[in-house]
Amino acid sequence: MKVKQMLMAALQSAALGALLFAASAHAATEAKAGAKDLVLNGDAKCTACHDEADSPGLLAIGKTRHGVKADGRNPTCTNCHGESVSHIEYKGKDKPPKPDRAFGKTSQTTALAKNDACLSCHQGDAKRSHWEGSAHQSKDVACSSCHQIHTSHDKVRDKKAQADVCYTCHKEQRAQMSRPSHHPVPEGKMGCSDCHNAHGSVGPKLMKRDSVVDTCYTCHMEKRGPFVHNHEPVSEDCSNCHNPHGTVAESMLKVRAPFLCHQCHTPHGGFIPQLLGAQATPNAATQSGKSTTNLTQGRGCLNCHTQVHGTNNPSMTNPTPQFNFR
Repeated sequence: MKVKQMLMAALQSAALGALLFAASAHAATEAKAGAKDLVLNGDAKCTACHDEADSPGLLAIGKTRHGVKADGRNPTCTNCHGESVSHIEYKGKDKPPKPDRAFGKTSQTTALAKNDACLSCHQGDAKRSHWEGSAHQSKDVACSSCHQIHTSHDKVRDKKAQADVCYTCHKEQRAQMSRPSHHPVPEGKMGCSDCHNAHGSVGPKLMKRDSVVDTCYTCHMEKRGPFVHNHEPVSEDCSNCHNPHGTVAESMLKVRAPFLCHQCHTPHGGFIPQLLGAQATPNAATQSGKSTTNLTQGRGCLNCHTQVHGTNNPSMTNPTPQFNFR
């Protein structure tokens, strides 16, 4: 008899426990269902757990363009992170499974899946029309690798902080920008995006325009011309002579003159009796007054050729009577 009573008591206790658990789960479900949206339309299913006490940083999205409720184009949590049913309905005590799409550095979500969430809205913009096949896309760079969504200060959109984001991968350019002659990127007056389109372009090196020279001409219009006499390397590619990220030579030249000029042009000079004195006379070695020693006048091509980007003055081709002392 006592055993039967003990079994009945145990069954009643178990049934009561099950009822209490079901009631608490039902109450939690009702509380989640009745929760109000905090930031985005329909975010109650997420912010019922991820509130100020749990993840205050996530709610900072309300200070961004993505958090404007009045804008019907803005996404909800599930638009970016997926429906994540197993994550939302998890009742265990341990950490719940990850959402369908997670964007953290340790996330197992592929770059393609991450980018699909962004491109579902940001596809038609002309700035991203060349994303497919671009250098960053082909190397599995995710949008979240550069952009921060749940913050009012996205560093890559701030000209002063943008370069630090790019330097995470482009370390060589960080070192070049530290050289004496550089574009004013470290000073915050320029950003990498002034010349490059990180989302892809038809030009080389992700340049914003179709070519390097067209990109440079957006600021350096005086070098565009047209000129009567164009300098071929200038018309072809400014980076033939300049390194825009920084050098130790003035004007961001790769090598200072005359050595830069001598990479294409044979050093020239001549037998100059006016400078050597009246006693100097040509001999057989100098071949009628022309010295066999190649000299650069004053060791500076720019002393005479000042308009290296192009000029309307007469061409400096051979012969050059203005420098002919015979």
